[in-house]
Amino acid sequence: MTRRTTTSLTTLAATGFLASMAAAQGFNDAAPNGAAYDQKPAFEGQTRAPMLDSTGLQQQVLVEGLEHPWGLQELPDGNWLITERPGRMRIYTTDGTLSEPIQGLPEVDARDQGGLHDVSVADDFADTRRVWWTYAEPRGDGTNATAVATGILSEDGTTMDDVQRIWQQQPAWASTKHFGARIVHDGKGHIFVGLGERSDPEPRQYAQDPQATLGKIIRINATDGTPAGAGIEGALPEIWSIGHRNIQGAAMGPDGQLWMNEHGPKGGDELNAVDGGLNYGWPLATYGTDYSGAQMGATQVEGTEQPVYYWDPSPAISGMAFYDGDMFPDWHGDALIGGLRSGDIIRLELDGTTVTGEARLAQGIGRVREVEVAQDGALVVITDEENGRLVRLTPEG
Repeated sequence: MTRRTTTSLTTLAATGFLASMAAAQGFNDAAPNGAAYDQKPAFEGQTRAPMLDSTGLQQQVLVEGLEHPWGLQELPDGNWLITERPGRMRIYTTDGTLSEPIQGLPEVDARDQGGLHDVSVADDFADTRRVWWTYAEPRGDGTNATAVATGILSEDGTTMDDVQRIWQQQPAWASTKHFGARIVHDGKGHIFVGLGERSDPEPRQYAQDPQATLGKIIRINATDGTPAGAGIEGALPEIWSIGHRNIQGAAMGPDGQLWMNEHGPKGGDELNAVDGGLNYGWPLATYGTDYSGAQMGATQVEGTEQPVYYWDPSPAISGMAFYDGDMFPDWHGDALIGGLRSGDIIRLELDGTTVTGEARLAQGIGRVREVEVAQDGALVVITDEENGRLVRLTPEG
């Protein structure tokens, strides 16, 4: 095992400075990009929900020196699986050590946004030691696509055995962006995977094509990848929903509702409560504008679903969890979402599928790629940077 860890606590003074800076700047102060085209929400509370009081958080850096970490998963013994985009998976242990890279993983295409992405285990990991992960798979001639693989983690945590790629996105494309790639278990032997549409104008159109898996959510058998989609007429059998741009966060809600969030273009980051067989609009419908400033699509298109919530300007939302711990009892059922561009944790207060309030926590912490709730109720996040960190957050004081 290689020891590459640090343990440090932010001072209360620093925490207070960040909180005062957040209050002074106000995350809703900037004008929406869509104002140039008179964009308006479809219903009250769809964007810019009332600001909640920010909770002071104490930060403990558990590990630093990670290279663009992307996926994070707690194991039953309290250890953490961490992926790094260049293609490494490691274990951070409860005794404060970070392992050497786990051997046996497939090759990844780690250009730009590509590489090793999400990692997940099912509730029976203690018995099966089975792990799932998503990655940008090289497919020849400069093309690539998201793939899903599974394997058995050796008892000593050094090797991934019996590795199988169980699913491939189609078609492959010569792009280094918008792989998506979050995994959610449905508790019934299947996994949902949220997929990007590869960014470029040409493949972007495939998000509306039922015979392609770009810009889709799929559901497959977790063991062998057998399709288990929503049964959409004329669609590939694994497709659950269509019309997504670049899914970056996903979680199962306390009531069993599937939630996924996705990047919009310039503005228009979305939070969706996803149901099978529905069309979530991209690229026909969006609250974002083109990076050039030009208008893109309409905000409401017949036959497509509205997001539960959207942001404009975009915080570049990422990993997602629902709070169910004991350290922050007032947060039960709230959604916690990483902010890459905003460099914080976004807490959304929910009433069913209605957002009733928004807070920004730990402002300035860095590009939060993933948020998890530890078994003891603490928040644990990774920051997606050259010198990425694993950070534990607990109540101030």
